[in-house]
Amino acid sequence: MNKHERIAELAKGFAADGVDPRYAGYIALFNRQKFYEAHDLLEDLWLPDRGGVNGSFYKGLIQLAGAFVHLQKQRLRPAAALFKLARTNLEKYPAVHERLDLTTVQQLIAGWLRQLEQAEFTVNPFTAANVPQLVLLK
Repeated sequence: MNKHERIAELAKGFAADGVDPRYAGYIALFNRQKFYEAHDLLEDLWLPDRGGVNGSFYKGLIQLAGAFVHLQKQRLRPAAALFKLARTNLEKYPAVHERLDLTTVQQLIAGWLRQLEQAEFTVNPFTAANVPQLVLLK
């Protein structure tokens, strides 16, 4: 089974009304702190249509998950770099896009960047007590 087939199989478990299961799966996996898996699932949706309407949106969300992968691995500066890239890609979209409140996501990004910069990249702010959550709106 190749990677695309594995992703398609994984995506089957994430049905959401009117939402691609890879996108719904990204949200669910992100919220379970499975950031690498969330990244992989959304990348499968993004790659064939990188230049499309949602290209930068999906890329920004992939970068957001990647930032948390770096935090999990104690790579603070690369995490900050990905937070900044995610912010830039997501700011191209309205406050709510694809049922995601991007104002809240941008605040989340700003908060994590602020914590990293205030600690001068010496203390990882990521703990079990402050797990990020994304919510799809109805």
